[in-house]
Parts: sequence; C-alpha cells; structure tokens
Amino acid sequence: MTVIISGAAVLSCFAAAWIMFGLGHVTGLFVPLETQYLYVLIALLLPVVFLCHSASGNARVNGVPSYDWLLALVAFAIPFSFALSADTMLVEGWEYAAPDYARWMSYVFWALILEALRRSAGFAIFAICLIFSFYPVYSEALPGILRAQSTDLATTAGFHIFGSESILGVPMSAFATLVIGFLIFGVALQYTGGGAFFLNLAFALLGTKRGGPAKVAIFSSGLMGSMSGSVITNVLTTGVMSIPAMKRVGFSGRYAGGVEACASTGGVLMPPVMGATAFIMATFIEVPYSEIVIAAAIPSILYYAALFLQIDAYAARNGIQGLPRGELPKVRDVIRDGWYFIFVLTLLVFMLLYLQREAQAPFYATALLIGINQISKQHRWNAQKLLEFVMAVGKMLADLAALLAGVGLIIGALTLSGKVGSIAYELVKLAGDNVFVLLLMGALTSFVLGMGMTVTAAYLFLAVTLAPALTSSGLDKVAVHLFMLYWGMVSFITPPVSLGAFAAASIAKSNPMKTGLEAMRLGSIIYFLPFFFVLNPALIARGSWGEVALVTATAFGGIVAIAGGLQGYLPGYGRVTNHPMVSIVIRCALLIGGVALALPGGELTGLSHSTLLLGGVASIVAALGLNSMQLRSSLAAKRDGV
Repeated sequence: MTVIISGAAVLSCFAAAWIMFGLGHVTGLFVPLETQYLYVLIALLLPVVFLCHSASGNARVNGVPSYDWLLALVAFAIPFSFALSADTMLVEGWEYAAPDYARWMSYVFWALILEALRRSAGFAIFAICLIFSFYPVYSEALPGILRAQSTDLATTAGFHIFGSESILGVPMSAFATLVIGFLIFGVALQYTGGGAFFLNLAFALLGTKRGGPAKVAIFSSGLMGSMSGSVITNVLTTGVMSIPAMKRVGFSGRYAGGVEACASTGGVLMPPVMGATAFIMATFIEVPYSEIVIAAAIPSILYYAALFLQIDAYAARNGIQGLPRGELPKVRDVIRDGWYFIFVLTLLVFMLLYLQREAQAPFYATALLIGINQISKQHRWNAQKLLEFVMAVGKMLADLAALLAGVGLIIGALTLSGKVGSIAYELVKLAGDNVFVLLLMGALTSFVLGMGMTVTAAYLFLAVTLAPALTSSGLDKVAVHLFMLYWGMVSFITPPVSLGAFAAASIAKSNPMKTGLEAMRLGSIIYFLPFFFVLNPALIARGSWGEVALVTATAFGGIVAIAGGLQGYLPGYGRVTNHPMVSIVIRCALLIGGVALALPGGELTGLSHSTLLLGGVASIVAALGLNSMQLRSSLAAKRDGV
C-alpha cells in the first residue's frame, strides 16, 4: 500500500507542477505547445489509474501486480514520447500520415485509455466509448441515420490520438485549463475543514427554525456542493450530520434522505463552481465562465427556494420544530473559527466575475486557503494529512482525465465520420421542426444517458449531437446547454437509479426506492425549470433588466404556488383542507396556477407574460376561494354538531 501511495503521490505532485508551469502560473518563460502540454499531463495522470484501481475496477488495497506496473509505465512512456515529438507531429501531419512506429503506439495508447476508463468509470461507459470509438471503421455497414462513409483503422487511430478533436479535444482541453484548478480547490476545501464550517454555520443560523435540520441540509449542501461539484461526495460529507438531526426532530428516514439528496444535487447547479461540466460547457460554447455563472444563478436560487418552501410547509403541517438553541453552535464562534473560508470564497468570486481570471482564480484561492489553514491550530495539516490531500487530488484528476479522454473518443469518432452536422439535421427532421418535441427528446435522452454515464460524459455526448439541432431551431445557446446539464442531473434523484437518494438512504437507514421517490417529489421543480428558462432566456438573465425582473418575480410566485400544491400548505395562508376530493381539486389548481406563473411568456410559448400571469392568478385565487369555502363549511358542520 505504501508503494501505491508513494508512486501515485509522486505522479500527482509532478502533474500539479506541470499544470502550474504549463498554464503560466509560476513563470511565463516556458509556454509549451497545447498538444505537448496535454500529452505530458495525460502521461502523469493516466498511470495513477493503473496504480490505484485493480483490474476489477475496485480501489486497490494491496500491492500492485507486475502487469499493472507495466501498464502504468507504458501509459506514461507513450504520451510522453508523443509530447517530445509534438513539433514533428504538427509539421509532418501525423493525424493522417503517422510513421509506422507511431501508428502502432497509437493502437496501444487507444487500448490503454479504454482500459483506464473501464477501471475508473465502470463497464457501462467503457462499452459505450468502445463501440463509438470504432464507429468510423464500420459506419458504412450501418442503416439509416447511422450510416456514413467508413474510414480505415490506421486513419481512425491517427485522428483519435494525434488530432485535436478527439482525446485532445474540447473535454481534455477544458479539463487541463479550467477544471483542474477548481477540482483541487474543492478537495482543499474538504481537507481544511470547509465542510464542517458550512455545516456549523447552517446549524447556527437555521437550526432552531421550524424543521431546522432540513433547512440546514439545504444551506450547507448548497454551499458545499457548489465547491465540490460532486453529488455523492456532498451527501456523504454533510448528510452524516444533517440526516440524523432531521430524524431526531421528527422527519422520517426516507424524507430526511430525500431532502439531503435534493440539496446535494442542487449544489452542483449552484454558482460559483458548479463542478467540472460547467467549465467544459464554457469551453465548448466559447463563452467566458462568468457568463455561465450568471446564467445559472436565477434557476439555482429558484430550485432551492422551492425546496425550502416545501420543507417549511411539511414541517408546519406536521408540527416539526427545530433543535434547542443550547445544543447549537453560536454564529459568532463559527465565523471566528472559520472566517477565512468566507474570505477565500469571496476572493474566488471576485477573480471569477470581476477580474475574469477563470484559469488562475482557483489556484490563488487554494494557495491562500492552505496557507491560512496552516496558521490555524484546529485544522493544521501534518505530513500524513498533506499526503492524503495529494493522493485525493491525484486520484480525482486521474479518474476524470481517463473519463474525458474516453468521451473524447466519442466526439472524435462522430467528427471524423461527419455525423455531427447530419445527426442534428436528422433530429430536426424527425421532430418535424417542432421545438417542443425536440426539447422532450433532449430531456428524455439526457435523463437516460445520465443513468448510465457521468453527467459530464452525458452532457458532452448531447452537446455534440443534440445541441446543434436545438440551437438551429432558434433557442438560446447557453439556455440549451444548461437545459441538458439540468436534465442530466435529474437521474440523481429519480428512480430506478437515483444514486444521490440511494447514498442518502444508506445514512438514513431507509428504503432506497422510497427515499428516491421522496426525493423525486421534493425536487420536482427541477423537471420544470429547464423548460422555463430554455423557452425564455430572460430567466437565465439573458435579456433586458426589466424583462429579467418580471420573469424572475412571476417565476418565484409560481414556485410558491407549486410548493403549496405539492405540500398542501401555503406560507402566510395556512393549510389546505383535508377533505379528500376538494383537497385534490385545490392542490391541482395551485399547481396549474403555479406553472402558469412560472412559465415565461414569449414567442416560443405563444402566450404573453400578461396572459400567463392573469391565468395563473385566476387559478390560484379560485383554489384559495374554494379552500376558504370548504373550511367555513367544515367549521359550520362542527358548530352544528354534524
């Protein structure tokens, strides 16, 4: 085990140093070619997969067998030799005319990438990437929309390994220039006690409120999830404290698990970090990352508002109170012990949005965080902690590098075969130029792919195949790509997969499927939000300030009504009648009115803001009027002794 840690740690340290030099953070004297930079990075990270994962794909706990040392050595040697030949590669055009020895090395490297992908990401995505990577070779034998002119194996391998649109394409380029820094920052935040700080701050602020522990889960998971970018990590980090606290005050195990799963899922959609996919999105559609942050802000706030309102309504209906003040930390003490987390986060946001330094911001924030942490007696690292941090960073970067190289093979195969443009055309033709049919196809495909692939992989596949069809139909480009990201996240809270809910259920000791169904109901707004903002981009702050304000205000009002319809309780009004038949009618009317309010008006919906507003208000007023009549009738019946 010591050999594994030492080998992986050394490679991870070299990878971090190469990133700093390659991106010019340490010195501007050395600026490698982009292909050279990417090859060396792959050479340093890919061997870590073979050292840390056994042939079965499990995390290695024993020594490394000789064949894995050999694979790790070859995984380092081949891309490193390509980096040394980067100039020659460009001049001689190895992408289409590589020398014989390089061609044979490309075959071996192709196989190594697929094997690393199988070990780190699982068999399902390995099988998908394997089949698609060979697609140009057998495409002529396929029927219909899949048919394309075939390419020989040597040309396909050259395009994959030496070209700039496959393993060295957008996924790997975004990873190497933007994603890495934020991943390192997220790990540093966890290892310096950031998770405990956000959780304690949430308990101090919200722990005594009605249904307090559930509101704590929303606040802490939203903050921590935004930094870590991982749903499962978020559940396991904050859920171990929030879920038992929720159960203690009266929430059922499945409800507590559902709350944590929804809160952790939303964290990945919450600026400023949002996980790896958002950075790849910015690179793919060629917009500043700050633009993605601004666009994602309003939908993520609306999502958490809906979750908060539903929890408050549930607690009110069931008389669930908060925790005693004496058991909770004080806000003053929490901020005194962890003020630097707020300071570092502020620096990160300032550099992202004001200075527009997306690539450099996380490195400065990480350096400041670790520096201040070493001054703090409570969280100061020793040599063992430092080694654990380096190992965690190295393993995370290696696994993601293998994943993105594998997804790059899919993109490269579709590009080489010329199917990127034709698939978009065929999809538009299949939908009959109907935008709503295209959106439904996109939502369903994103959900299905999200069950079998990581969100990043599913997004990239759809960004190449489906996004052009949607944008060519007149939809906003940023809105379309956020739409696919949101629907890719849905699988984390939707049975039968619902990995986030299953992870929370293991902590809550509840039935995983029931927990998934509870999470699906609580997070139901996530199924509507993407349609709202893709039909009118004003909801992602792409429009005049007046229109953005109007759409946001009506959307918030709609979410209040939707939460009231789902939970049978409206804040400031009270509970909906318990009469079985009347209650269903009232709650459905609230849901319909809420959707009408939240749905933005515009050309694509065919209805104006004012029409939707009037219709929504009328439905809600009718529901509340019917509810008041039923309550008066019930009181009269009780008074008369009926």
